[in-house]
Amino acid sequence: MAARASGSVKAKAAIPQLPWHGIRPASVVLVTGGEEVLAERATTMLRDFLRAEDPALEVSDLEADGYRRGELLTLASPSLFGEPRLIRVQAVERASDDFLLDALDYLGQVADSTTLVLRHKGGVRGKKLLDAIRAGTGGGIEIVCTELKKDAEKQDFAATEFRAAGRKISPGALRALVAAFSDDLAELAAACRQLIADAPGDISEGVVARYYGGRVETSSFAVADAAIAGRRGDALIALRHALDSGADPVPMVAAFAMKVRTMAKVSGVRGGGAQVASSLGLAPWQVDRARRDLAGWNDEGLALAIEALAATDAAVKGAERDPVFALERLVGVIASRGRDPR
Repeated sequence: MAARASGSVKAKAAIPQLPWHGIRPASVVLVTGGEEVLAERATTMLRDFLRAEDPALEVSDLEADGYRRGELLTLASPSLFGEPRLIRVQAVERASDDFLLDALDYLGQVADSTTLVLRHKGGVRGKKLLDAIRAGTGGGIEIVCTELKKDAEKQDFAATEFRAAGRKISPGALRALVAAFSDDLAELAAACRQLIADAPGDISEGVVARYYGGRVETSSFAVADAAIAGRRGDALIALRHALDSGADPVPMVAAFAMKVRTMAKVSGVRGGGAQVASSLGLAPWQVDRARRDLAGWNDEGLALAIEALAATDAAVKGAERDPVFALERLVGVIASRGRDPR
């Protein structure tokens, strides 16, 4: 599926604009965006595909900022034995004038059996070249590698890594893996490759915990989110990681309380998010999130959850001897939508 176009230039593109995992052969492949890991993965996938088609593939690399006139045309010239060619050009956003001139000339006479990959990380340098490619000159495609900011996007990335390797990973393991490396896509990619290479069979939560348990940084809200969504097992695993990392039970209960009370406020209130937010003294995003969290809940369940929160709050503040057990009991009640999990 084509990636969503952004900006006036991309909106006018006459060529396919694809996500990183949608890369395919074309005479010219423009790889744009600031996410270097995705660009590298896309280019590697293309090379592997072309090499599988013909092991005689000849691969050449150029740096656009240190380019000398005529290099591109020389590399693209037909060889004596007619091997297919892959020419990868880095740093097009810093391209020399000589490269831009040669590249524009090349678009008008693309070589047979040659794939030209142009990596452009952003900026205005080379705009004339990019505009020509996006207008369809040279018969190219564009691979858009924008930064992955949402956990769901990172989970899609990791899932694609395992799927491409013919391996299976459970949803819980996928979430745990992304949680462990949520701040660094390069490390997430490396972790995926390590599990693919070293861990036999399907990848479960236990496998991820064995390899990367120490990296899973879990916040109180992550525990609450999993429990509210009904994922009791995930919530308990997250709770144990949080406690092992030194989390205090008291603020963890406070995180649950904040989310459940917001759900109780929003439950049954009709109207647009902004209108409801104004009447309840909340931000619109809090209303939208609470409405999503309310899926599967009813008023009775919310009432029981609030009672359980009050009991747990007292327990972790000294009313009971075992605050960890009290937290685990709360997770069970919340994950059961307020019903007694027993």
